[in-house]
Amino acid sequence: MTESLIGFAALLLLIFLKMPVAFAMALVGMAGFAYMRSIGATLSMTGTLVFDAGLAYSLSVVPLFIFMGNVLARSGVSHGLYAVANHATARMRGGLAMASVIACGGFSAVCGSSLATAATMSKVAMPSMRKYGYADSLAAGSIAAGGTLGILIPPSVILIIYGLLTESDIGKLFIAGVVPGILGLLLYLVAVQVAVWRKPELAPPATELEPLTTRDALGVIALLMLFAIIMVGIYGGFFTPTEAAGIGAGASVPISALFGKLGFRALGEAIGESARATAMIFALIIGADIFTNFVNFAGLPDALSVFVYDLGLNPWLVIAAIIVVYLLLGCVLESLSMILLTVPVFYPLVMELDFGSGLLADPELVLIWFAIVVVVVTEISLITPPVGLNVFVLRSVLEDVSLATIFKGVTPFWMADIVRLALLIAFPPLSLWLVMAMS
Repeated sequence: MTESLIGFAALLLLIFLKMPVAFAMALVGMAGFAYMRSIGATLSMTGTLVFDAGLAYSLSVVPLFIFMGNVLARSGVSHGLYAVANHATARMRGGLAMASVIACGGFSAVCGSSLATAATMSKVAMPSMRKYGYADSLAAGSIAAGGTLGILIPPSVILIIYGLLTESDIGKLFIAGVVPGILGLLLYLVAVQVAVWRKPELAPPATELEPLTTRDALGVIALLMLFAIIMVGIYGGFFTPTEAAGIGAGASVPISALFGKLGFRALGEAIGESARATAMIFALIIGADIFTNFVNFAGLPDALSVFVYDLGLNPWLVIAAIIVVYLLLGCVLESLSMILLTVPVFYPLVMELDFGSGLLADPELVLIWFAIVVVVVTEISLITPPVGLNVFVLRSVLEDVSLATIFKGVTPFWMADIVRLALLIAFPPLSLWLVMAMS
């Protein structure tokens, strides 16, 4: 266990020194494994992991969903989502901020990237909110927070990676993310209403409706149908998650061409960005695998389980401690790195906890519930000061808006996320009842 703790300390040091996370995990993992075994065994282990990751059929789902998201991001369908959401909320005080949250949630669900959603929607929603006199804090805060919903609402790359790491049913993970995702969206809308109720100067009483074209409406309908086909197909057993990703990637091109503004240049950019993102994710996966092998060989997961058992800690205290760790790691790591680094260590520990009777007596449901909790905590870390990555992405796009203003704007949404997290922990059926109902 001592070797593992030294390894984690070295990893964090390398990250603080600006070494890419994938290379830092691989370097520390190889050095630690070589120290405990031998250089020859380390090189053999590394070669095997690289080969297996590169040829893993199950991982082919990742680039397909990434391509789907990049195509839709460049097609201009975000304008249609925003226009439709605006028609639903524009006559209420703070309606455009609510429309931004809804559009961000819908766009990030199909895009799969919180950071890309924040960057894209800031160009769509921010000018409109400024035009009608919205405070920069509320406008930027609604975009930054709304973008975080995408890593939970299916299809979610984070949930796919979690499923591969823990050998969980990806279809059930997707279904489990639906209700918490909708709950998060509703709580964000409440946060907007509370914010403008406390400070009416943040938003005008109502705004004129943005024009809604037939193309916008049909584009949104097409996206909803694509989402439904993917979800029903996976959970209904009509096709696997990988096949669903292929259908989504294939369908995204004609949808974007018909209802958006996808040209050959934008398609080429989507292909290039998908290749870069896929390479980055596979590098992270390989680095995490190497580091995890070292940590497992050093006995950290078993040592943690024995430590918790000997102390006789209440399982809910253990979950609370894990949440604190995620919030702290969120200050230095992005979401995928956190999942790859921590899940292999924490999920064996969670599986050993005794939650008594009820839904959490079933190990499979424990894994699914823990996945939702982890992803929600990861969402919170994306807008938590002092380092909320969504906030910094938005700051890079909106150069005339200060970090302090954006962090002030996300505060109501951060509090809404804390409420959601507390509800999901206190009432596990919120994330499990739909899974149980469809079993």
